[in-house]
Amino acid sequence: MSIVRAKSYHHIRTQTEGRVAVVVMNRPERRNALSEEHMEELIDFLRSVGRSKEVAVVLLKGEGPAFCAGHDLSEMVDRDASFYRRLFDVCTELMETIQSIPQPVIAQVHGMATAAGCQLVATCDLAVASEEARFATPGVKIGLFCSTPMVALSRAVGRKKAMEMLLTGEPISAREALEVGLINRVVPADRLEEETRELAAKIAAASSFTVGIGKQAFYRQLEMPQPQAYAYAKEVMSLNATAMDAQEGMCAFLQKRPPRWRHQ
Repeated sequence: MSIVRAKSYHHIRTQTEGRVAVVVMNRPERRNALSEEHMEELIDFLRSVGRSKEVAVVLLKGEGPAFCAGHDLSEMVDRDASFYRRLFDVCTELMETIQSIPQPVIAQVHGMATAAGCQLVATCDLAVASEEARFATPGVKIGLFCSTPMVALSRAVGRKKAMEMLLTGEPISAREALEVGLINRVVPADRLEEETRELAAKIAAASSFTVGIGKQAFYRQLEMPQPQAYAYAKEVMSLNATAMDAQEGMCAFLQKRPPRWRHQ
């Protein structure tokens, strides 16, 4: 039985396996392009997961030959500014949801991740890619600069590399994406699923309560000046230390036994 709210979706498939929730973008005929409805379904599922006490990790995958081709251009022709504002509002909401839920979200990337698809990878907390994966922000080539993907990309990789990707629109390889910090691991295609699941299992073995605290604190302190970041982090860690799971973890370490998490 699913441990998150069961619901029928048109553009995504979802399931839970133990403490891992899996969401598959399921528009292979459109290379998993992010239509407004597609993004709203992802937001709905992720928020449902975020309310779950049982789910520890989320895996985000794509069906078919590509991970995600970005926005669905077929619904973006001959629209007015209000439509585009709403579309990019929904896109921003999706990216913010990924980083605001307590569970880490891991992108499992095969094939191409372009434009808003590359933004998805940059936004996810972690990313594992196959050797064949490619990443690009090619909007400049069609007259629509990748301005919203730029926000996530420029926070994941160095400034010069981000500008090169944005200004040329040329794809980079999985190996180069690893070198510049866009992804965490590159693996052979036949090991992509296994390696991603192993990473998820390592995270799921920890206290979900503690991981949620850490994820929230990570993003909050990133934009703070260092003295403010330390002041904030000290308070977070002080309160974390009083929690049941922190006390259990410290005692288990001292007693040389596995911890028994209560996830609170």
